[in-house]
Amino acid sequence: MGSKAKTDGIGIFVTEKWVDSVVSVERHSERVLVLKMVLGDCLLNVFTVYTAHSGKPDEEKERFWNDAFHSVSSIPQNKMVVFAGDESAYRK
Repeated sequence: MGSKAKTDGIGIFVTEKWVDSVVSVERHSERVLVLKMVLGDCLLNVFTVYTAHSGKPDEEKERFWNDAFHSVSSIPQNKMVVFAGDESAYRK
């Protein structure tokens, strides 16, 4: 998914003791990544996000929020979700 032409992206670190609990890592866009891991008998969905900063075009900012909303909405309501990252860079 990486490209030398891109200037944005996202990643996540997982400490070694939790690596075996990771079920999947899904990149939903350049700015939204979901790590799924099992904790006990729960599936935890960790969303890590990076908002388009104020210097980016409005279309890119709106695309970020649409991607983030669509990604979170795809998780069943009875599943655990953690939403973290830098989402303060853009305010309307």
